[in-house]
Amino acid sequence: MMKIEEVKSTTKTQRIAHHSHIKGLGLQEDGTALENASGMVGQQIAREAAGIFVDLVKSKKLAGRALLMAGPPGTGKTAIALAVAQELGSKVPFYPMVGSEVYSAEVKKTEVLMENFRRAIGLRIKETKEVWEGEVIELKTEEKDDQTGYGKVVSAVVITLKTSKGSKTLKLDPSIHENLTREKVTIGDVIYIEANSGNVKRVGRCDVYNSEYDLEAEEYVPLPKGDVHKKKEIVQDVTLHDLDVANAKPQGGHDFVSLMNQLNKKKKTDITDKLRGEINKVVSKYIDQGVAELVPGVLFIDECHMLDIEAFTFLNRALESTLAPIVILATNRGYSQIRGTDINSPHGLPVDLLDRLLIIRTTPYNLEDIIKILAIRAQTEGLKITEEALQELSSIGNQSSLRFAILLLTPANILAQTSGREEIAIQDIQEVHELFLHAKQSAKVLEQQADKYIS
Repeated sequence: MMKIEEVKSTTKTQRIAHHSHIKGLGLQEDGTALENASGMVGQQIAREAAGIFVDLVKSKKLAGRALLMAGPPGTGKTAIALAVAQELGSKVPFYPMVGSEVYSAEVKKTEVLMENFRRAIGLRIKETKEVWEGEVIELKTEEKDDQTGYGKVVSAVVITLKTSKGSKTLKLDPSIHENLTREKVTIGDVIYIEANSGNVKRVGRCDVYNSEYDLEAEEYVPLPKGDVHKKKEIVQDVTLHDLDVANAKPQGGHDFVSLMNQLNKKKKTDITDKLRGEINKVVSKYIDQGVAELVPGVLFIDECHMLDIEAFTFLNRALESTLAPIVILATNRGYSQIRGTDINSPHGLPVDLLDRLLIIRTTPYNLEDIIKILAIRAQTEGLKITEEALQELSSIGNQSSLRFAILLLTPANILAQTSGREEIAIQDIQEVHELFLHAKQSAKVLEQQADKYIS
């Protein structure tokens, strides 16, 4: 009998995280929230408010403003913030951080915040460049003896590019060989080479090869039209932080091409306020000339009550800057002390900052919502669960917390597999609930056995 083996894909399996099931806010065209859509369940008012917020961001009418997501733990604050990121799309920068990230022995708090602010501000550069573009149908290197007498070095790169109109063979400088290697260019790829800088960009695999059996997930693009040598409008998306890092040790002029070319340089120095100021001037100049377009993104600061008065003062000032992103804050605190002071304030935030915020409130999920969320999580994790087990797990989540119920899913599945079942049954949920305590149970045990613990 002929032996046939299935070849497993080498494409990496994406790790399932807490919010892997979130695909968007789940809104209808008129902005009203569906009960269960795009991985989101319940919290209709909060989701509709977030939808209006997304529209304001897209229309660029909310730069330098801030939003506060306030609600008890496990009520979907982070989920809504990530849904906002999904709605904005990949072209709008979205940078998440946690309030405690600002505390470092090496970097100032304000420096961490400024860096993250600039990560969340995008710049879309449109440039018309002279390029050679086409499908690679031949690629070889010419070598010569090294002057030191050891081995050979690349003296030139010979590449043939093909378009719908014809083909051209080019003999390129050996420095371009490094760019071709970095982009992993092979025969059959569609690329373009910039005439001035020699930068190489791999656009994708030519769609002629689409029928090939390829284990890797490839992006197929059509064969370019027109001549191989042409003028092409190139759109590039970068963040202000990318430009800061790229120009930490400037080499060359202060024109926009020089700014962009620094992205490939390796040796860097510290990013200073003076450098950022210079970059801001160049960026503002090119925005005025219509060469670049500013794309204010979103900086999401979870557990914002962990910031102190110094960080809050910096936020107040930074939000007034002309180059400021939209800031989303999230907290689960009620009246609490502002870190670094002895003042109690709502959500642990200074009153002058609260005045600047639009506040969205999230409320605890009811039993019906918990059932739907757990069903979505089970499906996302590829787990099978009986209706009775789902009801039991939802009841546990209602008594303790939604997070605790989600955490019990995988251990319950392991118990089911150990018993030889493919589906999680009610006895698996009950057994795993006996094995693990939730926060309220643990607190009760501590109270009852206080004399046995060190305090």
